[in-house]
Amino acid sequence: MTRKHEQPPAATAIPDAVRNYVGGEWASGSADGQPVVDPATGERLADVPFSSADDVDRAVRTANDAFEEWRRTPPVERVQYLFDLKHELEAREEQIAHALSREHGKTVEEARGELRRGIENVEVATGIPNMLREASGTVEDVAVGMDETAVRQPLGTFAAVTPFNFPAMIPLWFLPYAVATGNTFVLKPSEKVPLTAQLIFEAIEAVEFPDGVVTLVNGGVETVDALLEHDGIEGVSFVGSTPVARHVYETAAQHGKRVQAQGGAKNFAVVTPSAELDRAVPNIVGSGYANAGQRCLANDVVVAVGDVYDELRGALVDAVEDLTVGRGLDEDTDVGPLITGASRERVTELIAEAVAEGAEVVVDGRGFEHPDYPDGNFLGPTLLAGVTADMEIAQTEIFGPVLCLAARPSLDDAIEMVNGTEYGNASSIFTEDGGEARQYRYEVDAGNIGVNVGVCAPMGFFHFGGTKESFFGDLHAQGEDAVAFYTDKTIEIERWYS
Repeated sequence: MTRKHEQPPAATAIPDAVRNYVGGEWASGSADGQPVVDPATGERLADVPFSSADDVDRAVRTANDAFEEWRRTPPVERVQYLFDLKHELEAREEQIAHALSREHGKTVEEARGELRRGIENVEVATGIPNMLREASGTVEDVAVGMDETAVRQPLGTFAAVTPFNFPAMIPLWFLPYAVATGNTFVLKPSEKVPLTAQLIFEAIEAVEFPDGVVTLVNGGVETVDALLEHDGIEGVSFVGSTPVARHVYETAAQHGKRVQAQGGAKNFAVVTPSAELDRAVPNIVGSGYANAGQRCLANDVVVAVGDVYDELRGALVDAVEDLTVGRGLDEDTDVGPLITGASRERVTELIAEAVAEGAEVVVDGRGFEHPDYPDGNFLGPTLLAGVTADMEIAQTEIFGPVLCLAARPSLDDAIEMVNGTEYGNASSIFTEDGGEARQYRYEVDAGNIGVNVGVCAPMGFFHFGGTKESFFGDLHAQGEDAVAFYTDKTIEIERWYS
């Protein structure tokens, strides 16, 4: 098996056009689209044509045609493409991180870290031959002279619809596992940040995946619905807001598909008097303000238990006031812009509503204007105190650089507040008391729980959790759940008479 390894483009190069990748060839969608805008400067970076239902149909049929030969390719051979893809992505790291920062706004360092987590999943998926073995099984002599075996087999073509906030990592939650298990795969990235996906697919093209095994289609709502309803798609993965996750889950399920739909979040960090604040505060600030708060693992409400409140508040104020707001490409930036002006307006309105309900603005970032980037969607880091469970901002996913500080007299009361939302994505406790940590792990209803960890993002060999309104489906992304989602067990029962 030969591969071509061309020298990747310059580290600062971004695609000059946004295109689909279908059957090993680049082509544009046929429907009207929208511009791709740098949220820090307002600069128009590119235009993304959308894919019509006919475009989607051609893409899915091409993937379906590629499936039979790809599924017959031995797993040990399939993963060779992933070994090469890992190295190709690493060679293009700076180019992808630079483009990601420009179209999303996050810092270059955050972009590098995100890509690293995506590559981690490529690495894990290279172990699919062994993972498939562990997920199958044989029992000899289930009856006299009869053996029974469960064999994991691929199903066909899968699709993923991914969000704007992690345009490199989240597609790689799905793509490596889908193709390593023998399926073909269609990605529909966020129309707000399509450049990162295109650069990833340029790396895929460079390692010469067989035509049709991996497909890229750009578009909006019409494109998504065409994928959800297409009879050539066996399953759909989604990450985004809860209302859209519910729509994806219901629509795809009505059309007989497997679905894993990650929805919104409302995450809490609880700090007890035993916590080491010099370690807890940087973790909390990093969780709440990195990526401008635009991530589903951001702990945007901090609950101080008992008499730790005053000391915690003072430490948070000092840390928040020390953050630097700016363009993601500037190396000293801690907090970049929000993805759109509408996002900034929404978060600003949430702050105003919280103040009207009785919250105190301790650090106010609403008036921030960057002298060098007057057209950017910047919102300065904001810290609210006196937040209570009945406030809207304590129940709604903020998705912006805002941290809320609440006080509860006991750990039991704090856990009650944590569990009092409709979401169950993630939560963290900061404590040096093992009993408190165990109680928290045992009683909190969330799919990802951290103990002295601000962002409890699972490694690629564990699944990404989620409960309540944060997840719709049975099998999650990554790890052992990915193998089960992308395959089905066929039971083989054998008896020989000769």
